[in-house]
Amino acid sequence: MAAGVNVCVEALIENKIQEVRVVEKQEGNNEQEIQEIYVQPLSLSENLSKLASKIDFYKDESDEKGKPTSEGEKETEEDKTVATFQPSLWPWDSVRNKLKSAHTEISVLLDVLNIAKEPRYMVLDQVQQTQTESKPTLQLLSKKRALMSAANLLMSGSERLRKSQAETSSKPKTDFHIELLILRQKWRLKKAGNTILGDLSYKSAGSRYWQGGTFEVIKASSLPGESTDNTNKSSLEVVVPSDLEGVAYIQVEIKSVPDSMDLMSAMLKMPSGLGPVPTEAYWQQKLEVAQNVLFCKEIFAQLAREAVQSKSSIPHIVVGNQIITNVFPGIQLSIVLCHSSGKDKDKKPPLSPHKLDHNHVLEHSLHQLLRELHHKNVHFPPPHPVTAMIGVSKKRRLAGSTAMSKRELLEMTESESLLDQIIKQTKHNVLRLRTMQTIDGFAANLSDPQLAAHWSCINNSLEASCRVIITSQGYDLRAWHSFVLQIGVDTIKVITREGKVFILSYEQQELQDFIMWQISQHQISVSQNLARLMGWNILSTSTAVGVGELESSGTASSIVLASPNHDRIIAIKSGPSSGVKIYLQSSQTNGSKIRSILKDSKWQHVGGEFQEVDISKFDGRTFASKLEILMAVLVKSNR
Repeated sequence: MAAGVNVCVEALIENKIQEVRVVEKQEGNNEQEIQEIYVQPLSLSENLSKLASKIDFYKDESDEKGKPTSEGEKETEEDKTVATFQPSLWPWDSVRNKLKSAHTEISVLLDVLNIAKEPRYMVLDQVQQTQTESKPTLQLLSKKRALMSAANLLMSGSERLRKSQAETSSKPKTDFHIELLILRQKWRLKKAGNTILGDLSYKSAGSRYWQGGTFEVIKASSLPGESTDNTNKSSLEVVVPSDLEGVAYIQVEIKSVPDSMDLMSAMLKMPSGLGPVPTEAYWQQKLEVAQNVLFCKEIFAQLAREAVQSKSSIPHIVVGNQIITNVFPGIQLSIVLCHSSGKDKDKKPPLSPHKLDHNHVLEHSLHQLLRELHHKNVHFPPPHPVTAMIGVSKKRRLAGSTAMSKRELLEMTESESLLDQIIKQTKHNVLRLRTMQTIDGFAANLSDPQLAAHWSCINNSLEASCRVIITSQGYDLRAWHSFVLQIGVDTIKVITREGKVFILSYEQQELQDFIMWQISQHQISVSQNLARLMGWNILSTSTAVGVGELESSGTASSIVLASPNHDRIIAIKSGPSSGVKIYLQSSQTNGSKIRSILKDSKWQHVGGEFQEVDISKFDGRTFASKLEILMAVLVKSNR
């Protein structure tokens, strides 16, 4: 190992300098030496006592705030601390004295709380104030004064209302300016010189009809007070154009016989209860009737323009105020604009006052379709980019980025006209009525089986659905058959219980044939359920029998049943047009040699010819009850 090196470690001189002396080294020599005298350091006990004496338990730090903190004042405080230091006392004497005084104060506070808590020593009650003498007379007077002031306030308000009412009653009931203000709130008005004009058209709602509906507002010539009957009088009058006067409506008729259709049958024919609007009618009623005339004229003009421009295989006929179009063979749709100005009061209408048979639903649909067209012309599909054209749909704006073909672009530009939409609704209406008549006819004429139709309440103008359930009386819980009819515009979609789908045309005979076929299927289903219930064995079933007479529509179905002892066999054939036929086969036990060599006994009863059973001679109201009796008799006779 290397030799150790002695290192001298000395403590730092941190004591304060008490005195500095200058001492000469030798006599006769001018050299001097400076000596420093340090204060002796305190021992550990003296240093602890000094630090403990500096603790002041009553001193708060908040007292230090706001005092000057200069260096001179700090040195003065340190000098005072050093001067008050007494090393002769016990170091913790001040701490003990302060803790003792604090303990004494806490003990006194605890005694006070205990005395206050016990009710027998001290009771802390609220100091009662001196009661003032009640004077009921003064209180009554003060209440009367308060009531009188409130009553005076209410009476003054009622008097002002009475005066204002009297002023208004003394004046005419209607004021021209007030009514003009009301008229301006409900109708569009503008001032042209000294004349006030209004507009009845639907241009602000999106209408593009060229005919205007300008009316004039004038002041009434006679005041309402001068007339005895002034209930409907007003201080202003409106003058509507002559072509908007009277009453108008759109009449839609569906006729099945083209020869009986008269082109002049609905012209100038008003319904009962409606007539020309009187000239002294209230201006609001007069304007509403005139606007209705304008709306009906717009509907008819739109339909007439589309009928002329359409390129259908069967052209539409537009004659005067009537549009005729073919819906189905033998069915025509007639749309008539009926308008009566009421000027020819002396002439009596040549036709009956009652309105002709018309279709309220299609008339309402025409009004609704035109209002939807107005809405589309004003409310364009969002969003609306700044750089895009107004009225272009979002799908068309994105046609370039999605690389649409020319065919897809043409499909987007095509839109159905009002005439096409009303024709589709008419076709659906006719087809739905035909379906209802067919089902109701079967339900009324057929006693066995029974038909029940359940029409869905959730339909639209172009589609309806109906469920037809076929049941037998008394056996409806065990044997029933059903199918669903979805009625469209030109076709009827049929869905059977097995999930088969058939598409029928608008011809009524196809639906009748289908229902008859389903009835024949139901009879086979009833036979099958009865056989299972009574213990008979089902040998075979077929929904399309290839033997026998050919059915006029559909196919016949058959089922072969065997008795529990296999000695009787029943064959049932059910056809849509031929009806239900039952054949019975009995066993022949003549002891032939062929039967004697058969090992299985069930083949002993095979043989014999089928004989037709006259089911009409059996008791029972339905086919199911008669078949049940036949099965029961055959099983009992075998026993």
